[in-house]
Amino acid sequence: MVVPLALSALVLLVAGCQRADPGGRPEASPTVNVERSGLGMLLVAGDLGAGWLADDARPGLPPWPWEQDDCPDYRSSDYTAKSHRRSAVQRYYRLPDGSSPAHHVVETYEPGWAARNVDDVRQVLRRCASYLVHGSRVSFDIIDPHYLSDAGLLVRGRIAHADTPTTARYFVMVKRDETVSTVSLPDLGNQAAVDTIAAKAVARLG
Repeated sequence: MVVPLALSALVLLVAGCQRADPGGRPEASPTVNVERSGLGMLLVAGDLGAGWLADDARPGLPPWPWEQDDCPDYRSSDYTAKSHRRSAVQRYYRLPDGSSPAHHVVETYEPGWAARNVDDVRQVLRRCASYLVHGSRVSFDIIDPHYLSDAGLLVRGRIAHADTPTTARYFVMVKRDETVSTVSLPDLGNQAAVDTIAAKAVARLG
């Protein structure tokens, strides 16, 4: 089964049905600057565990991780925090067997806007908790709304197909001051593995 790009959001990127350019990379938002110093806040391959490989940090400006263009109740203009990002960097991670990749994006916001971004994300998850795309159901569940001692949010995303097993991913969002770190992971088999990676993402925020 070939999964349409609109359904590959849980496989390729942080939540949302992000679009890709002809080279296969997500389109960049023109509203943000790439800050090279922020690369140190991105996870390295070893943070994810044995066997993971890290691609070079992607050039260009990463989209907001929570875009949901295929959700009927999603309107991008309702979420204003993303237009107040000062900088953003991203990196993809892969396993040699070609299984589901991981992704990490770190965004820095103008003063006061990181907290509003968290509110926007919660609103997206409420409005787009479940919807159909090309016959498959995309859904999101907030597993822990006070993750990591109230510093973050742990979300499970699923795509339920009629003729293939359900695809699941985990999304960890952590806020520290005006910086927001969002990690997208394949199903690692247990939450302890997700918790370990999340703690490393927090540590990299300094």
